[in-house]
Amino acid sequence: MTSKRSKLQEDTHFRVLRLLQENPEMSQRELAKVVGVSVGGMHYVLNALIDKGLVKLGNFTAAEDKRRYAYVLTPKGLARRATLTRAFLRRKMEEYEALKEEIEALNSELETGEPEPGSPKT
Repeated sequence: MTSKRSKLQEDTHFRVLRLLQENPEMSQRELAKVVGVSVGGMHYVLNALIDKGLVKLGNFTAAEDKRRYAYVLTPKGLARRATLTRAFLRRKMEEYEALKEEIEALNSELETGEPEPGSPKT
């Protein structure tokens, strides 16, 4: 069983890899804002992705500030992104199905005035 922390880390990696594939010249600050983590947390995530060989640093040629980098997905990073996309989608579909069942049970309960068998009592 995958822990909640591990799932959160996977989701963060998925979102970062997806954003970087679309726009490799995003800054750490921009990535942090979109993903919803601190700038320090994003720095940690990017270093982890670089250490794993999923992302490499490239020069950001259009910038006046030559200290800025582009974060480019490696072939290994592209493959990992595809794997994470499948896992993310599978997990979200399971959440969707569970939520859909709960909504149906609540609607049924409102229509009949009685809880569905097996539904939690409030």
